Amino acid sequence: MGINGGRSMNIVILGLSVTSSWGNGHATTYRSLIRGLAAARHNVLFLERDAPWYEGNRDEPNPAGARTVLYNSVEELTRIAEASVRNADLVIVGSFVPEGIAVGRWVTSVAHGLTAFYDIDTPITLTKLQDRSCDYITSDLIRRYGLYLSFTGGPTLNTIERRFGSPMARVLYCSVDTGQYVPADNQYRWDLGYLGTWSDDRQPSLEELLTQPARLWRGGRFAVFGPQYPESIEWPSNVDREIHISPRQHPEFYGSQRFTLNITREAMKKAGYSPSVRLFEAGACGVPIISDSWEGLDTILEPGREILLSRNTDDTLRYLRDFSEPARLRIGAAARKRILAEHSHLWRAVQLQEYVIEATMRLSQQHSVSTQK
Repeated sequence: MGINGGRSMNIVILGLSVTSSWGNGHATTYRSLIRGLAAARHNVLFLERDAPWYEGNRDEPNPAGARTVLYNSVEELTRIAEASVRNADLVIVGSFVPEGIAVGRWVTSVAHGLTAFYDIDTPITLTKLQDRSCDYITSDLIRRYGLYLSFTGGPTLNTIERRFGSPMARVLYCSVDTGQYVPADNQYRWDLGYLGTWSDDRQPSLEELLTQPARLWRGGRFAVFGPQYPESIEWPSNVDREIHISPRQHPEFYGSQRFTLNITREAMKKAGYSPSVRLFEAGACGVPIISDSWEGLDTILEPGREILLSRNTDDTLRYLRDFSEPARLRIGAAARKRILAEHSHLWRAVQLQEYVIEATMRLSQQHSVSTQK
């Protein structure tokens, strides 16, 4: 059912990318949310800056559930999309949108409906705001958006409201399309695999939790898939490397692993309550997850029952070599059940609908109070 007694919304989303998942986690997040919104019969227009990096790596040029339009400049955007933004029930601007400050100021001045900022990089954004290096949002702009949707939950939401003045901050985690991410009946190729773009703050954990176990257990098979890893890295011979894998191939990749590894960026670990989309994808595929630990993880998946936590090389090797097959399967099945119940694309669309209703009511009440004064 849609907003306001079942009425479908017209939604405009301006995001970093939905057409290319190359080197970013935004595309799969938007694709999943869009499919959930489309299933709820909302109309979605996605506006994406036509960046050279994504132009050559578009693995899904026309994502299902939305009409996608590319633009080359803010000037072109305002020319081709002003009517759509003005008349939309909801306009969402995402983090890391090129010239996001100019885009956000335009959106919040033109839109007649609710405006929202979707921060897929919340801890990074808040750090950039504090050192005044953020080029896609400002504290003033946060106050102009009617709703702040954050990838990070917990205490960070209070910070966004109290320190930065957001009228309303709510968590909207990434989600997984449960029609696409399903268990695969594959032969296992790897004992442990990892899917993720290289980052210097994740690399020490990858070394500790996967690369070093591969060196010590030469009979094990490992995989690291993702772009931008320096050529100087010397991978053990039992670690398979691929630069990129299309999201359409993710279920097969996960299904080819006995266990999969989740590693969280340091900024996300420090903030807590910041699950990666990979956590939900692997869980939906029923693959047992070995993860680093951070505050709030236990609100997503229960350690020991739905996810396994590894502090070091020895923990990882113990799971890989000593965990019984029935116990391994139980962990994967429990994670899948939890993900389908709380982190599907359909449920995330419902959450967004509820936030829109709440934010709209708040703004209406504030307007009523101000006109009475």
